[in-house]
Amino acid sequence: MRIVFMGTPAIAAACLTSLIADGQTIAGVYTKPDMPKNRGMKLVVSEVKAVAQRADLPIRQPDTLRDGGELAALRALRPDLIAVVAYGKLLPQEVLDIPPLGCVNIHASLLPALRGAAPIQRAVLDGLPETGVTAMYMAEELDAGDMIAVKKTPIGPLETAGELTGRLTGLAAELLVETVRSIEAGKAARTPQDPAQATYAAMLTKAMSPVDWTGSVKQVVDQVRGLHPWPVATAELGGRKFKLHRVVPTEKKTGKAPGTLLALTKDGLEVACGDGGVACVTELQAEGGKRMKTPDYFRGHPIEL
Repeated sequence: MRIVFMGTPAIAAACLTSLIADGQTIAGVYTKPDMPKNRGMKLVVSEVKAVAQRADLPIRQPDTLRDGGELAALRALRPDLIAVVAYGKLLPQEVLDIPPLGCVNIHASLLPALRGAAPIQRAVLDGLPETGVTAMYMAEELDAGDMIAVKKTPIGPLETAGELTGRLTGLAAELLVETVRSIEAGKAARTPQDPAQATYAAMLTKAMSPVDWTGSVKQVVDQVRGLHPWPVATAELGGRKFKLHRVVPTEKKTGKAPGTLLALTKDGLEVACGDGGVACVTELQAEGGKRMKTPDYFRGHPIEL
């Protein structure tokens, strides 16, 4: 079976690596164009392109899949199946119609919940107890195709979006290999999604970073871990702006206004929240500084409470 793979970031690279290791025939790899990054604006290849280069696979990086030339190039690869993981581009119906066995996608949520661009981060931001990955046949509507299989996992109460991404990456790679095998064997399930149960995971922005201390302790903790490692939660503490890398709940209660700095302990800086609870900032980063344990930072930069 000839597979064309489409993907861009690390989770997609892990999936491509697993297909290669499973002995699948990869007819071609599509990934987003190289992007300029950092101060020198040097072009950087995607994680998927790096894997494809090491495996000496044909690579295409079109700006669009909607012109005749790209459609012809894709047809020339003669794919039986197209596998998509976090490609970053919508596939038009003309592409979906090319492979006889269809186009499959691995999405990092338990569909139909959290369709869209940021399902992992939104699962953490929403304080969900579990999430997972879903294999589905692709439809023209975003993340709305029939489901093939799922893998579930609990979300740790202090697990960050970045940590969860790492775990889901492994699950996604396993699920894609299993899905390709089941399609090849003619045993893949096909379960329609219930659109009434659909929710959407919109892309994150830096406007979400300032911590809302008027929320409950849990909401504050979920905001910080859901925005890590990007765009990272921020807060002004003692007149200085910080990135907050880790905030944990405490059992303490207070009558102070939300955002009030209460105490600097051996664990971190305690802050009042909107539900009368107390959250503790245990790791932070000052502007222009490095990530540090909170007590270590304030030992050298005293703060008035």
